Amino acid sequence: MSSRGQGARARATGRASARRWVYGEGVHEEPIDPFNGDPADPAAGLHDPGDDAPLDPLTEVERQDVLEDLADLEIYQALLAPIGVRGLVIECEDCREPHYFDWDLLRGNLRHLLSSGRPRVHEPAYDPDPDHYVTWEYARGYADGVHDTLTDGHDEEPSAEA
Repeated sequence: MSSRGQGARARATGRASARRWVYGEGVHEEPIDPFNGDPADPAAGLHDPGDDAPLDPLTEVERQDVLEDLADLEIYQALLAPIGVRGLVIECEDCREPHYFDWDLLRGNLRHLLSSGRPRVHEPAYDPDPDHYVTWEYARGYADGVHDTLTDGHDEEPSAEA
């Protein structure tokens, strides 16, 4: 008997069938709105940014920049996470406050930007320890320093004097 028939039978009899858990099933990219459909929604009178005309898709240059940021992020995490850095801090242009992003959250935000063309709504991290976050510039400089140290002397052309 197919699993389709079993599901239909369980619904018809009112008995829940034991479903096998599948990794990632039911995971939502965006958080679920706890007030969705609630007439007492405290934000019901606010403007919904989803009602605006859709944003233009990312240009090829913007898309390439985001892809490069994702590649850089992988390098930064590989180098900095082992020494206790939890992510990056970014000075928000809108609110003029630092926003702390762990590696996975920042990676998810960049992937979301690639797929949707719009950034995610941001909220300040809950009680982050600023000592565990570095700026993009610091991470870039650290990666460049490691690269230079590892390639020091290897980039030189072999001498023709032999």
